[in-house]
Amino acid sequence: MFKDFFNRSSKKKKYVTVSDSKQSDVPAGIMTKCPKCKKIMYTKELSENLNVCFNCDHHIALTAYKRIEAISDENTFEEFDKGMTSANPLDFPSYEEKVQKDQQKTELNEAVVTGTAKLDGIDYGVAVMDARFRMGSMGAVVGEKICRIIEYCTEHRLPFILFSASGGARMQEGIISLMQMGKTSVSLKKHANAGLLYISYLTNPTTGGVSASFASVGDINISEPKALIGFAGRRVIEQTINEKLPDDFQTAEFLLEHGQLDKVVHRKEMKETLANILKMHQEVKNNA
Repeated sequence: MFKDFFNRSSKKKKYVTVSDSKQSDVPAGIMTKCPKCKKIMYTKELSENLNVCFNCDHHIALTAYKRIEAISDENTFEEFDKGMTSANPLDFPSYEEKVQKDQQKTELNEAVVTGTAKLDGIDYGVAVMDARFRMGSMGAVVGEKICRIIEYCTEHRLPFILFSASGGARMQEGIISLMQMGKTSVSLKKHANAGLLYISYLTNPTTGGVSASFASVGDINISEPKALIGFAGRRVIEQTINEKLPDDFQTAEFLLEHGQLDKVVHRKEMKETLANILKMHQEVKNNA
């Protein structure tokens, strides 16, 4: 009898309850996982902390509009060229479909947002790249939008701030994309010749043709902590020079130590730092 009892017990079915995510009462997007330490946080609280992880201090990417909002006086941003979109000059397969998909996903027409705003009452021009759109790659429209805002700043004698976040030149536009490197650099040279301030703010990642052009020629070059900044990939460089690179190679801290950056600034200090630079520049202009 006891033997039969244990045999019956061992044959009992064991059930595991699995919740159906479709029936969950938790709204989508209410929680965000840090890509660095994997800590799960309330999205609203994380946004209020400028997308800086509470646990490991990792700087999670900001959208272009959130970035502008974080450094501007309230309701002062005026966007330029919002409706400008990419064509497919090289008839690259599926390029138009990919652009349209990114437009729907990000609610942006292109990988950069440009315009003018005020910071502590000081007028300035701004361009912010958004890595969610084609990895922030630079095509003809990105280059054109950046050139237009720089030219506006030159004409109206405004300082210019550019936040870069890019994988480099956009492969689907080939040589047309690479031409934007020279085009934007020429516009910045005219801005500099007019005695105006250009602040380049490099965020994670800033690579390829963007790092080799407008991102590296600021009057003041600033970066966020631990941002990846470089031209070619680490493996390519190691194979080319046949040497092992330092572990922190191509980080903001490495570039600061070697003179390519002027300052590494925590995101919570971003607005204050930029405001102080603009104020100093304004005082110099007024006293000139």
